[in-house]
Amino acid sequence: MKAIRVGLLGLGTVGSGVVKIIQDHQDKLMHQIGCPVLIQKVLVSNPDKKRDVDVAREVFTTEVYDVIRDPEVDVIIEVMGGIEETKQYLIDALNEKKHVITANKDLMALYGTELLHVAKENSCDLYYEASVAGGIPILRTLEEGLASDRITKMMGIVNGTTNFILTKMNVDKSAYEDVLKEAQDLGFAEADPTADVEGLDAARKMAILARLGFSMNVDLEDVKVKGISDISDEDINFSKRFGYTMKLIGIAQRDGEKVEVSVQPTLLPDHHPLSSVNNEFNAVYVYGSAVGETMFYGPGAGSLPTATAVVSDLVAVMKNMRLGVNGSGFIAPQFEKKIKSSSEIFAQQFLRIHVRDQVGAFSRITSIFSERGISFEKILQLPVKGHDELAEIVIITHQTSEEDFSNILQKLNDLDVVVQVKSTYRVEGNGLS
Repeated sequence: MKAIRVGLLGLGTVGSGVVKIIQDHQDKLMHQIGCPVLIQKVLVSNPDKKRDVDVAREVFTTEVYDVIRDPEVDVIIEVMGGIEETKQYLIDALNEKKHVITANKDLMALYGTELLHVAKENSCDLYYEASVAGGIPILRTLEEGLASDRITKMMGIVNGTTNFILTKMNVDKSAYEDVLKEAQDLGFAEADPTADVEGLDAARKMAILARLGFSMNVDLEDVKVKGISDISDEDINFSKRFGYTMKLIGIAQRDGEKVEVSVQPTLLPDHHPLSSVNNEFNAVYVYGSAVGETMFYGPGAGSLPTATAVVSDLVAVMKNMRLGVNGSGFIAPQFEKKIKSSSEIFAQQFLRIHVRDQVGAFSRITSIFSERGISFEKILQLPVKGHDELAEIVIITHQTSEEDFSNILQKLNDLDVVVQVKSTYRVEGNGLS
């Protein structure tokens, strides 16, 4: 079989890792697919820039269509980022009968279904394993390893930047702003960290996971998102006091025909496996009706872990080429999209409120909960330091619907004895008994 020739769009952190793996693992690739893999063309912005990988100067181009329309190129690997322009490039590549591999979670979250349709129409493969959780093969697991099971829930840490920040806040008791700066200095966080800390990056990944796991066209706007920028030291400390660890958790859950997908700071019991996933690592918990509970753990980003996922996709494309089955892997979603309403989403809730320290205040607050039939699992009341006239009440409720909890918060805010609702977070499982 002739050599497989690759066109690479981008030669940054991940692109360099892809080149390095292809060069260093050539014997493994030859064993897997029976032919060499060659880098045919590479799109770069500056061909003269000094790089860590050894690529011949004549392979570089600054014109994207030099790569896409090169008749020698069999597979396009996109690792340059971007959304609208990049989408058009990949559509054009597929129309040129090039197979496509991308690590672009933003693009796949927004336009994945459309791109997969274009790939199928052109009998081409489109793989995107590296778009979620870096080096963890979670998408292939959902598509292949758990294909016969019915996935009921996926829950995980899918953003390394926020996990690094929360780990430092938990372990070192550092303030949010200080840890964010440290994450930026170490290269874990961008100069503009909004997509990470406000949960948008994780939301894109959860949309992709939900689409695959539930075989349903879940869109990015279906994901409820809350970031970590408002988490305080007090929130962390009270979580620990109750036996919980704060993590930014993506949750995709199916009950019957309806699903919920969210990303939000969540209190997990200290004994939960996800509580011990620290720093920039990712982990995804998958619940199947047949397999039960499984967990996938590993580096969520980085040059070589992400590049490993890209090259694994490349191997899959090449195996399909040998078998003549490219483009046949796409299966249209099985189920019509049905998203739960707020009255159908249930969870425990953590709540911190500052109240006036006066007779009857607590009973007025508890009556609001009892009107909705919501009881408390844990409760703590203590004075607010430096404010003798105020008390802090910290509550963890039993299960309640989002709708009921939202109504309770509104009534609390309207109550004259409540000075401020300081914070609220979802709670998964039980902490200290």
